[in-house]
Amino acid sequence: RFLIKGGLAGAAVYVAYDQGLLGSGTQGAEALKKAQETLPPAIQEWTNYLGWEVRAAQLPPTPKFDFSLSDSWNKGVHTVMSALSVAPTKACEYTMEGWKYVKDLVK
Repeated sequence: RFLIKGGLAGAAVYVAYDQGLLGSGTQGAEALKKAQETLPPAIQEWTNYLGWEVRAAQLPPTPKFDFSLSDSWNKGVHTVMSALSVAPTKACEYTMEGWKYVKDLVK
């Protein structure tokens, strides 16, 4: 079982690499476009082969992805760097508030 599962996983990784899914964002966009063009005719062919009647109107439209991985990554980096740059100031503020709270409790 382990060898079968490993072989299937290896084949999936190879197909993903071969289709350009593990490459740059441009290669991934090209692979998605190719899949959107290829998938509906393939589904129609299989449904005809199996004897199922599926009209094109019944198939849901392929989803439109407007997602840029590089923009999301850059936004995350900016957020983390912004938080790190403010961290010393916030730490001082919280320390002062803590000391003030402790002094008020001791009074």
